[in-house]
Amino acid sequence: MNFMNFLLQAGDEGGAAAGGFGAILSTALPILLLVVVFYFFLYRPQKKQEKEVRNMRASIEVGDVITTAGGIVGIVVKIKDDMLLLESGADRTKFQIQKWAVHSVLSKAGEESE
Repeated sequence: MNFMNFLLQAGDEGGAAAGGFGAILSTALPILLLVVVFYFFLYRPQKKQEKEVRNMRASIEVGDVITTAGGIVGIVVKIKDDMLLLESGADRTKFQIQKWAVHSVLSKAGEESE
């Protein structure tokens, strides 16, 4: 019976004209606020971080000391497209990785390390 009363009140023209916009606003406002919060606290910072990582990987040069996603530290010997040739260890082992596997640049080629 309650559902029928609800349908009858929703179809009432007088009630729809007086409180229709207010009802829609009170329903939509929390959803809009939630979308704005998600944009400013989740989406924007994530896009900013992705842009910084992309720029870091694009600025890698020969001689940079980098860390891979697997934790390997090496010196960049050669760059070809999206591949890097690294040299690591006392025995100067060389291996090839893709640029997306670079986690961080520890020092640039021209900088002195402490």
